[in-house]
Amino acid sequence: MQKRQKVLPYALLLTVLVLWQVLSSSGLIAPNRLPSPLSVLRGLLELFTTGVPPGYTLGGHCLSSLGRVMSGVALAVTVALPLGMFMGFWRWLRDVLQPLIEIIRPVPPLAWVPIAILWFGIGDASASFIIFLAAFFPVLLNTIDGVLSVDKRLIESAIILGARKHDLFFKVLLPGSTPSIITGMRIGMGIGWMTVVAAEFTGIKNGYGLGYMIMTARDIQRPDQIIAGMVVIGLIGYSLDLVIKKVEQKILRWR
Repeated sequence: MQKRQKVLPYALLLTVLVLWQVLSSSGLIAPNRLPSPLSVLRGLLELFTTGVPPGYTLGGHCLSSLGRVMSGVALAVTVALPLGMFMGFWRWLRDVLQPLIEIIRPVPPLAWVPIAILWFGIGDASASFIIFLAAFFPVLLNTIDGVLSVDKRLIESAIILGARKHDLFFKVLLPGSTPSIITGMRIGMGIGWMTVVAAEFTGIKNGYGLGYMIMTARDIQRPDQIIAGMVVIGLIGYSLDLVIKKVEQKILRWR
């Protein structure tokens, strides 16, 4: 039964690819609308070897996008984690900041693109800022929820035993809220990864980035390379989520 469950997802993927290829080969799907899987594979190989634009290969595009995501998410965690801990612990701080946060939070990260370009110009800084905004709120809100979910009896017991605020934060609240924090990081990483591709649509100075690559492929009318780029984006996003899951399993062995 377990083997069947492991095989089924791959069997479904293979079935979809075969059906897609058959429909494309029979002419039921126009190649200029949706290229066949074999065309996408050829386009993917060209992205590795020749690159889009020529000389800008897929590896460089992936590394640049990953670098922007990592810097933006790291900054978001650095700011949101302590702020979320403080807001979860001190109700007065939560009451003061929550209205402002709830006003800013619904604004889509991409709506900040014009402001980001105005503040930081076109390039890595503006893209990282957009990713920071995308990842900040999931980490912040999940950290607050994690702190609030910690058993109040544990906090009271630690205070009775003379725990200092430093010990209370790092030995009671942080371990207790770690599952929620990691969930927030997973969500933030996923949203940040989606956002960087869209942020790169506005332009990148160094010519590297998966979003910039897809827009260039669109300009030269290469739908096969557009789909190939989308596949790469999905695979990297899936891989990032798996990495965070593995880290979560190691950190939370006690659960």
